[in-house]
Amino acid sequence: MSTDFSIKPVGAPAGQSANSAVATELPAAQSVTAAGASARVHDDADAAGVDISRQAFVDRAAGSVVYQVVDVRTNQVLQQFPDGAVLRRRAYFRALDLVARAPTRVVVTDRIA
Repeated sequence: MSTDFSIKPVGAPAGQSANSAVATELPAAQSVTAAGASARVHDDADAAGVDISRQAFVDRAAGSVVYQVVDVRTNQVLQQFPDGAVLRRRAYFRALDLVARAPTRVVVTDRIA
């Protein structure tokens, strides 16, 4: 256990101040510049000219909202979140929870005469 109980201000520079830091200059091949405001991000499906549809629906068995990107011409799911394995796992555990919470019924043959 430390015996140093001195209080140090939060955010104080450790060792060197920013004024005495060394300026860094990199060659153009190693530097990174910010993209301009007009730069557009392309989705792979959009760049390939594929007609896509984005849709969301509720999977009642899993109790989860599912987001899909679907090819309009072939109705093939290009992307899905969460994926099928996660949905099946959620549905399984949800079914187990529902069974565990179900009230127990007394059957007529269980009564003591």
